[in-house]
Amino acid sequence: MQINFPSIGPVLFERSKRAKRISISVRSERVRVTVPKGVSFKQAEKFVLTKTDWIKKHLQKLEDLKSNYKSPIRDLSLINRNTAKAALIHKLESLARKHGFKYNQVFIKNQRTIWGSCSHKNNINLNYKLYILPDELHEYVILHELLHLKIKNHSKDFWNELSRYCPDYKKLKKELKHYRIELM
Repeated sequence: MQINFPSIGPVLFERSKRAKRISISVRSERVRVTVPKGVSFKQAEKFVLTKTDWIKKHLQKLEDLKSNYKSPIRDLSLINRNTAKAALIHKLESLARKHGFKYNQVFIKNQRTIWGSCSHKNNINLNYKLYILPDELHEYVILHELLHLKIKNHSKDFWNELSRYCPDYKKLKKELKHYRIELM
């Protein structure tokens, strides 16, 4: 069910069997309210009215992010996911071999908030959307995750070690922040 609020615009209300409480999320200019079983939509609507300032603040944050957002070098809608997967796996294998890293498995996923991760089982997860970014950013993210095979945290030692493999990691880390997954 969707309700249009004069001060914040359209809000989508969705029933959830798993939800324990009413929750609000603001993503891609869309406000979504999760309503748990046993809570009426009328109660959820009243809850939203108490949170309009919070919602406006987050809608404004998204607008600010969009003004600093860089467009990827490739159009996501034109990307074949199998092509992206093959290219990212090839880059991962190449960098792992070059730097002597050994990982368990690799998974290419469609994640909403992260570019990559490394599990405690030494599995590497990469977001297929990495493929649409400039090549030096693929390499930075992949090296970052490969290094987590050795150092499982973001300590000073981690960043010092990363600088050995990727001397300009600070510049690349900053550059990556301009590409927002949630806006893709």
